[in-house]
Amino acid sequence: MVNIRRARVEDLLEMQACNLACLPENYQLKYYFYHIFSWPQLLHVAEDSSKKIVGYVMAKMEEDASESHGHITSLAVLRSHRKLGLATRLMKAAEYDMVECFDAEYVSLHVRKSNRAAFHLYSETLGFQVHDIEKSYYADDEDAYDMRKDLRDHPRKKKNREAADQLASDVKNI
Repeated sequence: MVNIRRARVEDLLEMQACNLACLPENYQLKYYFYHIFSWPQLLHVAEDSSKKIVGYVMAKMEEDASESHGHITSLAVLRSHRKLGLATRLMKAAEYDMVECFDAEYVSLHVRKSNRAAFHLYSETLGFQVHDIEKSYYADDEDAYDMRKDLRDHPRKKKNREAADQLASDVKNI
């Protein structure tokens, strides 16, 4: 069984090791620290029964945006644990907390044009749409799809709106 939970500072080295094993884009440890201290709600790990980190998602909120939106910085699942739905579960955890904690309107991410498996996950399974193409986005000059997913109809956001509407109605009737 694999558990999805929020990341802790002590998980950062294992998250970095997972990143190094899975992705060509790698980050220095200080980048992980920056994320966990800035947006601790938006880093999640997949932990197996032996407490080993087998996947993670690292996300952030865009600070200079006119509307609140999140961004997926990195998502990785070890090859030994792929095809189990972990990437989907990690992404849904990050989306949930973007809405719950920051009232995000949408979430964005970049994916290599050549990464067909990731593109399929984002577009077909998770409902992201291509917003634009970023030319030479990656260090090796490969283009990236700039993808976005609207969170305005996220079930958590809808629940919050319904609760707010009920509260306003209750206050009116006092």
